[in-house]
Amino acid sequence: MKKPFAAIATAALAVGLGLGLGVTAPPPATAAPYCGITWGSAAKTRAIESTAQITGVRTGRHTCFDRMVVDLRYKVKGYDVRYGRVYTEGQGEYVPLTGTDIRIIVKARTYTDSGRATYAPADWDHVADVDDHRTFRQVAYAGSFEGQTTFGLGVRARLPMRVMILDGPGTGSRLVIDVAHRW
Repeated sequence: MKKPFAAIATAALAVGLGLGLGVTAPPPATAAPYCGITWGSAAKTRAIESTAQITGVRTGRHTCFDRMVVDLRYKVKGYDVRYGRVYTEGQGEYVPLTGTDIRIIVKARTYTDSGRATYAPADWDHVADVDDHRTFRQVAYAGSFEGQTTFGLGVRARLPMRVMILDGPGTGSRLVIDVAHRW
């Protein structure tokens, strides 16, 4: 006597499941990091003094992050970049910023050995135009004292950031701070 096809298929399925050959679900999908960014939001520090002098500050918007660049004469070696309140150099007065505060201390000064200014922003509260930026809200200058300079960077939220030192142009260097548009 022939068994109907459905009965044979049911029996084969039961044997397969009994042997552990059942169909398994794929593992849950994990989201890839935004633009491959894996920086995190912890403090970035390098505590090395230098004789570098700040000559300018500029910002730019990229596909996945906003960038702040501090241009320097000579090689910068140290910095301290972290989320937290910003205070003026020397006086210690709080600098209110638009958004979430990032304090940027550059181990470089804004003056020469003879006291001539190498960097003096026209507007301390708005060092760079960030109107078209996705993450940046404000860049402020908080002063230079005893070989270090502080800037405040207001961002829309606590987001991943990275800091790097790039050589050039010439004998100069650049301190680069990138803040992601999102996690």
